[in-house]
Amino acid sequence: MTTRPTSDYDCCLPVSRREFLCKSSFAGAVVAAAGSVPLFKSETLTAAEKAKLAQPETLVAQLYKSLTEPQRKELCFGFDHPLRSAVNNNWHITKQKIGAFLNKDQNQLVKDIFMGLHSPEYADKVYGQVVHDSGKAGFEDSSIALFGEPGAGKFEFVLTGRHCTRRCDGDSVAGAAFGGPIFYGHAAESFNEKADHKGNVYWYQAVRANEVFKMLSAKQRDVALHGEPRPEKGNDTVKLTGKTTGLDGIPVRDLSKDQQAHVRKVMADLLAPFRKADADEVMKLVEKNGFGNLHMAFYKMDDIGGDGVWDIWQIEGPAMIWYFRGAPHVHTWVHVRESA
Repeated sequence: MTTRPTSDYDCCLPVSRREFLCKSSFAGAVVAAAGSVPLFKSETLTAAEKAKLAQPETLVAQLYKSLTEPQRKELCFGFDHPLRSAVNNNWHITKQKIGAFLNKDQNQLVKDIFMGLHSPEYADKVYGQVVHDSGKAGFEDSSIALFGEPGAGKFEFVLTGRHCTRRCDGDSVAGAAFGGPIFYGHAAESFNEKADHKGNVYWYQAVRANEVFKMLSAKQRDVALHGEPRPEKGNDTVKLTGKTTGLDGIPVRDLSKDQQAHVRKVMADLLAPFRKADADEVMKLVEKNGFGNLHMAFYKMDDIGGDGVWDIWQIEGPAMIWYFRGAPHVHTWVHVRESA
């Protein structure tokens, strides 16, 4: 059963992951293990086994195995269920909140999955953002759904809440970075943030993007700067066009080498919070569609403080959208695929 998405304004690797899950006998042992029972004594594990044990895909399999029949009835769906690809800025994919519906060990598994989807440098910060934005219940206000059966074929784990949609699919969703569209955001000190976005976990990304704008000539700025951005409408927000021309903003291929290098730095900053495997997959897909086909756009609308540091901007390509809306606080919509 689903819960209707709510607008934030209304409330507010050489070895692939799939190969690891499908072919590794170690993963099979994990799936067979009881949910909250320690899988192995730590002293019997090799370093390589410990690394595999920490993989989010492995933990998803363990979580799935631990679910009771009543829990599966509420949280588990067929892999092709349309809900699997949904995204929004503030929503719960199922009506059950993990804090009240899962036991202590299961909640810890969900947290560990979430942490494992992020880089060691940013995992604590990103987790703190979810805790902060979720209110009194914190991270346990999140909801989850599992599609398919981990360890026995295609699967996807989805976690949602305010300013959060994350996925773990073991490469089950072909040609889709992150397993499909994701969302991240933050309302730091208040719903209506000031121009400096003090305390916002993600504002650094806009600072880097605006450095690109400062590098542009007057003529380039005329092409890059627009009036109003795309509206936020759930999955429609991240709809891909397949176009290499006619997109908002200035094509990266029309930038100088140093400007292009700075766009790459922006991409690195956008990907910094996520684990290396996912970041590498994003760039692989972007390069396949042509880095020069990316367009970078900035928007005059909702320039907080009227300081010309554009709070709203995006990078879009034929099969990619990374839309950063920093007003009244940060919302970021992401969808990267092999083809539109």
